[in-house]
Amino acid sequence: MRTKSENLAEFFQKGKTVILPIDHGTAIPVPGLEHPGDLIAALSPHVDGFVVNLGVARAFSKALKGKGFCLRTDVYKPPFEGNPDRGSYRVYGAEEALDIGAQAMMNMLYAHHVNEERMVRECAGLIAGGLQRGVPLIIEALPFGIGRPVDYTVENISFATRMAAELGADVVKTAYPGDRDGFARIVDACPVPVIVLGGSAMGDDAGLLGMVEDAIAAGASGIAIGRNVWQHANPVGIARALNAVVHGGASAAEALVLVDP
Repeated sequence: MRTKSENLAEFFQKGKTVILPIDHGTAIPVPGLEHPGDLIAALSPHVDGFVVNLGVARAFSKALKGKGFCLRTDVYKPPFEGNPDRGSYRVYGAEEALDIGAQAMMNMLYAHHVNEERMVRECAGLIAGGLQRGVPLIIEALPFGIGRPVDYTVENISFATRMAAELGADVVKTAYPGDRDGFARIVDACPVPVIVLGGSAMGDDAGLLGMVEDAIAAGASGIAIGRNVWQHANPVGIARALNAVVHGGASAAEALVLVDP
């Protein structure tokens, strides 16, 4: 049986990672993900791993071969009128991850959410199963819920990341608060690697690359950015640019020219 460290090594190069989540198909409409196999093949040279739902992992196992990939172990829905935010629901665990050849799991945890207790218990169950089977868990930790940037303050994000780490997460994925010094304090207070999510498509390459440059400078161990890549007009170009910032030490300005060289 592989160890957690061996599995995490599939994603991290010299302590840094570029992960591409393409797990949105159970949560939101997904223009840009119509052909996951083609997208995986095109972007594999520029990313270290993927986040996928079980169905995609099974359908496109050949395309994923040779790359690390996380099994999304929960389902979540952004709130909308008439459909309150109930948080995420765990649906899979370490056994299913191993069955499909995944090297890690990823699951939401919303600190201070009305259903926080259930999500904490579900994450704890994933951590326990991962300890027994050598499968690491990346917890996607956010204050209150998804898509709530007004709540993504340094204080709130710091609590959410620390909470996830102390529960036993191997890596924490979270939001960047727009403050390099504040994010440095978040990373410093978290005893496991922190990676930055991208959120909804920004439509601003310079802004996206600048955010990633600041996050890496503040101590982030990498990124897990999805929609800002696969909904981009040039997914390969922006993935190449993000890789240059994370792994090549390029500035945002230097990486920007790689989007459309």
